Amino acid sequence: MKDRTLALAGVFQATELVRQAANHGTWSGYAASSCLRSLFKLEAESAEDVFGGVSHARLGTETMLAVLQGDNRYAESLAYTVGLLQIEKKFRRADRLQQEVGRELERISAIGEGLEQHEREDLQAHDISMLYSNTVSKLSPRIVVNGRPQYLKNERTVDWVRTLLLAGLRSAILWNQLGGGRFELMFGRKNLIREAELLLMN
Repeated sequence: MKDRTLALAGVFQATELVRQAANHGTWSGYAASSCLRSLFKLEAESAEDVFGGVSHARLGTETMLAVLQGDNRYAESLAYTVGLLQIEKKFRRADRLQQEVGRELERISAIGEGLEQHEREDLQAHDISMLYSNTVSKLSPRIVVNGRPQYLKNERTVDWVRTLLLAGLRSAILWNQLGGGRFELMFGRKNLIREAELLLMN
């Protein structure tokens, strides 16, 4: 249950960062770096291992808890999360697409070795953005990101928005692999709230 909750928190972390980037042009770099790294952790022992520790998914856990408790400030994050959970089902059935994304992520993970962290991550985000455009963005329903035009026209912001959406999809896949589903979202809210509160105490 802890891993399942952490996986769902990973989806919310990515979508909340998308909301921040699209509306404000800035986002939590620490949380975004964790999302980016999760894309390269394709073989992991646990959800905690995917994110590099519970604390690396704190933003997502806080966002998820707020949404589950009825906080309307995160309506956009919730909408993107629902969209990713729907796309995840289509992606799971598309074997060739999965293989292509996996291959490309392996290549991208090696980009920028020797550079400063922010330079390396921006380079990786650019390639992931192109990968997302050529693969996942073709699945329906397409996620339409709302925000301020001046930010959504900025190449770096767009690169990170798409990277974060792919990271959110990666967490949605993990959520499903760990047994999460619509039933739990509808009827297991109390359990998710309790687990999220426990995660935030770590």
